[in-house]
Amino acid sequence: MLSILIFLPLVAGLIAGWSGRNARTIALAAAVAEFLFSVWFALQFNATGGTQFLEDYWWVQGLGISYKVGMDGISLLLVLLTTFLTPLIILSAAGQQQERPGLLYALILVMEAALIGVFCALDGFLFYVFWELALIPIYLICLIWGGKDRLRITLKFFIYTLLGSLFMLVALIYLRQQTPAHSFDIRQLYALHLSPAEQTWIFWAFFLAFAIKMPVFPFHTWQPDTYTDSPTQGTMLLSGIMLKMGVYGLLRWLLPIAPAGVAEWGNVAMILSVIGIVYASLIAWSQQDFKRLIAYSSIAHVGLISAGVFSLTVQGFQGSVMQMVAHGVNVVGLFFIAEILMRRTHTRELDHLGGIRNVAPQFATYFVILLLASVALPLTNGFVGEFLLINGVYQYNAWMAAVAGLTVILGAVYMLNAYRKISLGETGSRTHSFDDLTLNEKAVLIPIVAVIFITGVYPKPLLDLVEPSVRALHDLVVQSGALSLR
Repeated sequence: MLSILIFLPLVAGLIAGWSGRNARTIALAAAVAEFLFSVWFALQFNATGGTQFLEDYWWVQGLGISYKVGMDGISLLLVLLTTFLTPLIILSAAGQQQERPGLLYALILVMEAALIGVFCALDGFLFYVFWELALIPIYLICLIWGGKDRLRITLKFFIYTLLGSLFMLVALIYLRQQTPAHSFDIRQLYALHLSPAEQTWIFWAFFLAFAIKMPVFPFHTWQPDTYTDSPTQGTMLLSGIMLKMGVYGLLRWLLPIAPAGVAEWGNVAMILSVIGIVYASLIAWSQQDFKRLIAYSSIAHVGLISAGVFSLTVQGFQGSVMQMVAHGVNVVGLFFIAEILMRRTHTRELDHLGGIRNVAPQFATYFVILLLASVALPLTNGFVGEFLLINGVYQYNAWMAAVAGLTVILGAVYMLNAYRKISLGETGSRTHSFDDLTLNEKAVLIPIVAVIFITGVYPKPLLDLVEPSVRALHDLVVQSGALSLR
């Protein structure tokens, strides 16, 4: 059943790619069916049962490569995020005159399949295959439908991510050689007893791959240009789901395999994460392009998530998973707001906008809800994750927590300032005839706003889903001695 969940979007993508005018309908129907299927998995899932829906078959037995997939609470929550956002991303393209729409929707579905594979893979080589597979469709989306400077920007993005992936592949091959059975199986990799020197270079090989993907300062330089220049659907995939691959990699692969490396170098990763929070927030404050502002805001949020991971606390782990979900939902909504602005006014420059609340009150209302969730207002989804993250970082170091907590203050400053310039004041030549939200645009924003409030007011089901897996991960780190070595 789990294989069907993984490969259904791939098959649907191939069909959509050859279906001409019906491509969007087929893609949307397949994406909705995939979401409902993932909900079925959630209903069948036993939160205290560890890894479930396990499938384990030999793929290339001579090389120790198996097709091994399964889900625990962390995986399931990220799969739900992926399948929830994908139909909304497809729906967000409605009404646009796209070149080769069948190819666009096919690539979105192929990427969905790869992302689900990443979150379910329990074999190191299989994880790498899905990891690389996810890069191909997003590269093509950015290259074909990106802006004027797309060739240079997508090449930089491709080189950055591919280089990081190669470091990870070398580390995985080395780890496979150290296992008694020469296997990539995750349990055998967890059971390895590597020397501190081995774990140091394994830490950096994995960390570079994951830090580039998230991205964490100073490996972030590909991100602002790529997010700004990509078509909205590509930006949504990158920010809403794809960057979560990096955080997931830290939790699933780096911490359990190289605990001594984490103990030795985790403080460096923590410092880089905290620097990224403040740096990206200050850069966001100075931006005039709203889409670019959201891109830098995303770096700040991811910096806090990364800090939570390297706090090596239950609250930090739990907060990182909850904030991945909240950030994914919120950032997709914000990028859709930027897309609506571009469609209506042909600009995203803050100084060229203003007064939209006077002519489009529904747009302004949805916008302010997304904004408040992004700055972690209590009773929104953003608050739950940020509270747990700052709590976890505080247990690690109070001064680190104080600096990391600036993300809330600085985030409120630049986001409220952007809202003021876009929605308040008098209308101008570009905004006096700004149309309010269409039915299709509401169909994208209403589910996002619903999730913001439901998971913000009552986060218990998600917390209960992920807590046993997070505690099991924490216990694994404790048993390895990483906490005592820190």
